[in-house]
Amino acid sequence: MVAIFLRSLVFNILFYLLLAFWVVVGIPTYLMPRWAIINIAKYWGQSSIWLMRLICNTKVEFRGLENIPAGPLIVASKHQSMWETFALLQFFDQPLYILKRELLWIPFFGWYLSKADMIGVDRGAGGRSVVDLTRRVGAEVRRGRQLIIFPEGTRTAVDAPPNYKSGVGHFYSDCAVPCVPVALNSGLFWPRRSFLRYPGTIVIEFLEPLPAGLPRKEFLARVSEAIETASNRLVDAGRNEQAQLFGRVPSRVPLKAKPPAA
Repeated sequence: MVAIFLRSLVFNILFYLLLAFWVVVGIPTYLMPRWAIINIAKYWGQSSIWLMRLICNTKVEFRGLENIPAGPLIVASKHQSMWETFALLQFFDQPLYILKRELLWIPFFGWYLSKADMIGVDRGAGGRSVVDLTRRVGAEVRRGRQLIIFPEGTRTAVDAPPNYKSGVGHFYSDCAVPCVPVALNSGLFWPRRSFLRYPGTIVIEFLEPLPAGLPRKEFLARVSEAIETASNRLVDAGRNEQAQLFGRVPSRVPLKAKPPAA
């Protein structure tokens, strides 16, 4: 564990130095079209993945890339870690995130988010804000963008009961585009609220797209079932790999799924 701590320390220092480097490199993109800052973000994500492999011996495997259709799209991903927020960027030419409005106020970093036309939301604004958000997201997706959304709304621990929100269903119904579910096991290697980074193989799997036009309740049931089933499978495989690395199988708390919100 001492080696893991030291590797994690080095990685975290270099990770934020790398972020600062790309922030500086990206300054000219303030005067360029949106695609320029999106490319900078992709380079940051790819270089961070490379750094984690180099320092922490954390490899990455991407599966199901053939399941990503071209054009406007909703990408509904499991969210266990900060890792997937930047790792997913590289596969989409016009990615769109919904994020806390306060992030847009961070000097330089927040300004880049604004330049990239990401959508900030005031979570305490009530129903009128939800209507406005749905309208804005729909307009952006219909312009050809790919909405990357985490249906549970926040990062969840690997063994936490899933709690899917209704928001993804509203966007799906309004946008009338396919949805690609995404499963992963990143929380085993970059745990939420933890300093440590663990060796092994992060797997991210793009599942078979759900077609546009499904009834909202059916969509919510199918997307949550697809993500949870595949993510549990990937977590089990990841734990088996960790058992080989550390000599034991970490304990697992059984999942008790909550029904998706209507």
